[in-house]
Amino acid sequence: MDVLNDILDTLNLRGVLYFRTNFSPPWAVTVPDLAEAARFHLVVQGGCWVEFPSGDSVRLGTGDIVLIPRGRSHVVADGPGRAAPPLERVLEEAGYRGDGVLAVGSGDSQSATQLICGHFSFRSGADHPLLRALPEYLVTTSAVRAREPWLDETLRLVARRVFCDEIGSAASVTRLSEIVFIELLRVGIDQSAGLKSIIQAFRDRQIGRALDIIHADPASGWTVESLAAEVGMSRSRFAERFSDLLGMGPMAYLTDWRLQKALSLLDDTRRSVQQVATQIGYQSPAAFTRAFAGKFGQPPTEYRRNLA
Repeated sequence: MDVLNDILDTLNLRGVLYFRTNFSPPWAVTVPDLAEAARFHLVVQGGCWVEFPSGDSVRLGTGDIVLIPRGRSHVVADGPGRAAPPLERVLEEAGYRGDGVLAVGSGDSQSATQLICGHFSFRSGADHPLLRALPEYLVTTSAVRAREPWLDETLRLVARRVFCDEIGSAASVTRLSEIVFIELLRVGIDQSAGLKSIIQAFRDRQIGRALDIIHADPASGWTVESLAAEVGMSRSRFAERFSDLLGMGPMAYLTDWRLQKALSLLDDTRRSVQQVATQIGYQSPAAFTRAFAGKFGQPPTEYRRNLA
């Protein structure tokens, strides 16, 4: 099976477009924190600076895109070191109501910065080594896009759909942006040693096979020994290689993944908590409740009530 697809589907990856801009200089905005999300800014015209909490800053030109995986607050501006009001105030002063273009300033439209801004959301409680491995930001330049035709064509299509008002455009952009997220991870591997290690695990002949097995049947009573035997490795070598690539042992990974599947299954109120427990490999509902509460800070029954 496609492990990455299972991960992103279970974590409930969803793309959301929140606005496109027409910013005439001088301009700056502080984008607030957004939990369980990854923000992005795609430059369609002009350029901008993005400053991060760590003190790092990057300049983006036309065609560049930045992904901010942890949804951390950051500043987007036409130059470095600008005083940047919060996004909420910028929206209020511009009279923006959620439709069309967020326009700031009244300069020459040809010299304005046009951005497509959006985010990718995840289920509350979403967790996986892949998410933990993501760096503070990933930048994909227009030069990199030129070497990645699939990503480049998808971003061009996103831009075309955003700037037209045809029926279905918003839905198209949402679906396309989810493809963009996956492609940005793929091309951003060299920017993050942690991400490179996770992707290497997916591709590894034996560890990748073990991940296939776990994701195909997380409820089975897998042990380190049985997984190692399935992929043709010794127990010790398998455990060491798995931990080196994924940053956690195979049994810890299996336990965490079962609980992530539980979050997904609890969304379906037709299943009882006991059925969810059985489906992810817990023979005892009490053991499942303890594990769930230990991970998420509340029992599954309370989690489900809070969904309503």
